[in-house]
Amino acid sequence: MGDFILKKNMSEEVEFLNYIYKNAEMGVIGIDDVIGKVSNEKFAKLLKNQRDDYDSICTEAEDILKKYGKQNEEVGTMAKMSSKMMSEMKFLKDDSDQTVAKMMMEGTNKGIIEITEKINAYNNTDAEIVVLANRLKAMLEKNIDDLKKYL
Repeated sequence: MGDFILKKNMSEEVEFLNYIYKNAEMGVIGIDDVIGKVSNEKFAKLLKNQRDDYDSICTEAEDILKKYGKQNEEVGTMAKMSSKMMSEMKFLKDDSDQTVAKMMMEGTNKGIIEITEKINAYNNTDAEIVVLANRLKAMLEKNIDDLKKYL
């Protein structure tokens, strides 16, 4: 019985870590899809810094997954293609910095909602993972505030 509970918890922790990784990876993908459209240097620098922050979360999630003897699950090809296609479709109408900021805020808001749901669902997991998830959530919330200047 004890081994079953341990395996169940480990499985939940791995699922949670993979979700954290994928959430942050979508941030990287989203920024990569739009950064070439940005004309304002300060805005481009902000997006690059946000991308670096997302990348850092991915790396930390990977490191914790290694402690569990697991590897990260990357965002699927369809999700990557869908992100790129959605960006391109929105840019057909308007490729201004304001459009980029709005798109990034929409994706970031989705990330906040999803990570909050996961934090609530996986509240009994390894404290290190919960701390990482809360860091991701705080980062996403800060990103929203930073992006508002470009609307």
